[in-house]
Amino acid sequence: MDTQALWHAGLDGDSGTGFLQQVDRIRSESSRTLNPTRKAAMGQFFTPVPVARLMASMLECRAREVRILDAGAGIGSLTAACVAELCCRPAKPARVCVSAYELDEHLLARLHRVLGMCEAECRRNGIAFRADVFREDFIGAAARAVQPALFSGDGCGSFTCAILNPPYRKVHSASATRARIRDLGIETSNLYAGFVAAAVRLLQPRGELVVISPRSFCNGPYFRAFRRAFLADMTIRRLHLFEARDRAFRDDGVLQENVVICAAKDAAKRQAVVVTVDRGDRGAPYDCRTVPWEQVVRPDDPDLFIHIPSGGRDDGGALAALLRTSLGELGIQVSTGRVVDFRAKEFLRREAVPGTVPLIYPAHFVDGYVAWPQPNIRKPTAIAAVERTVQLLVPNSHYVVVKRFTSKEQVKRVVAAVHDPERIPHDLVGFENHVNYFHRYGRGLDPREARGLAAFLNTTWVDAYFRQFNGHTQVNAADLRYLAYPTEEQLVEIGASVPVRFPCQEEIDRLVEKVLLSDE
Repeated sequence: MDTQALWHAGLDGDSGTGFLQQVDRIRSESSRTLNPTRKAAMGQFFTPVPVARLMASMLECRAREVRILDAGAGIGSLTAACVAELCCRPAKPARVCVSAYELDEHLLARLHRVLGMCEAECRRNGIAFRADVFREDFIGAAARAVQPALFSGDGCGSFTCAILNPPYRKVHSASATRARIRDLGIETSNLYAGFVAAAVRLLQPRGELVVISPRSFCNGPYFRAFRRAFLADMTIRRLHLFEARDRAFRDDGVLQENVVICAAKDAAKRQAVVVTVDRGDRGAPYDCRTVPWEQVVRPDDPDLFIHIPSGGRDDGGALAALLRTSLGELGIQVSTGRVVDFRAKEFLRREAVPGTVPLIYPAHFVDGYVAWPQPNIRKPTAIAAVERTVQLLVPNSHYVVVKRFTSKEQVKRVVAAVHDPERIPHDLVGFENHVNYFHRYGRGLDPREARGLAAFLNTTWVDAYFRQFNGHTQVNAADLRYLAYPTEEQLVEIGASVPVRFPCQEEIDRLVEKVLLSDE
């Protein structure tokens, strides 16, 4: 049975045959018995065996002696999946050595039990096996290991592969862990990035890493330093996206979009990347495609966003190839709405009264325009225009506003509307923090330019392209700055064709495509 079939079988209740079934029962028992508050505090989300087997299948591990690093090992599901994979191969290694790091004393007995099962499985297949369990902070151990006096012996050293499901939680800037992460040459406030950076440092040249993580690391400034450090050493070989967020870790209630990355420590060998997508349909085959490296990490991108072309539709790549203009070149800025409603509660009003100005929420987006007021929404309608709020307001003019929060399952992730002052006759307006707004140095846009920009952002191509690098539910201003745009002339030409009421989706796509292609 191939890996994909095993994954689907595992999701439907059959985790495979042999000792991995026992491992998955231990995992389920551990997940149920651990204190939920402690689990959340430590960022513990145990890897189901189907996911672990998928990850292990991505590793080549052709050495005669395979040295496995399992940091944050939990009960050992990932190591067990590696052992099962190696034992099934026609060309088996002669020896498997495991270094397992686990700080939680409540898991150590189960971890030792699983490693004993791994030893028995290797013995049945004629493979020598050794496992060392380290009950210590992995980041601290790695920071010591990369100093000039490296660890020696069989404990920690030069690993042929690392398989990780790192803890995902923030690290305080003044903590000892943060300082140790800096010793590894990376500045990050998330423990996940520290674990991966440490594992990369401990891999031997051309060593392999497979890791599962929330997809949010792919874009934005939060993980910029991590992406730069990671891609300086590693070449991504495969990306696997779990598009159904409630499938991969449903036992632990994880509702983030997850991605598996398989990479090799050989940055000089950039090659095509295999991208597979599990859309969550039981029994359905993965969407699979092989894409050039440059489509995954654009060589001209200083922020090194990681794109995951998901296939199954136009992924926006063809449109992106036509665009070369940045927002800076257009003289346009994008900002997040200044009014944070819970902080400005004393100034908010349910109804517009003298001395107030409109307050715009996503609920005011109607047919491509801002329609204010809306009678049936629960949000405040207006904000008092007083000395303490004036810095939160902007001159009432033509803007393009974009929803900041959308669920990944919605038809569109990028939803834009034109704020037209002729429809809302006030001197000032407030944009709530759940919207982003495009402006020119704090003031409005040309009306035709605004309509053209909103039409462009509402195309299916922009939405599809955006999904390649944005895997969370926020549409941040930084992500919108990252996009390339039509020229100012093209935006005006598009906007001149936009009617009073925005057309249907197909017509928007045709309108924008006509202008962009006519200039080629």
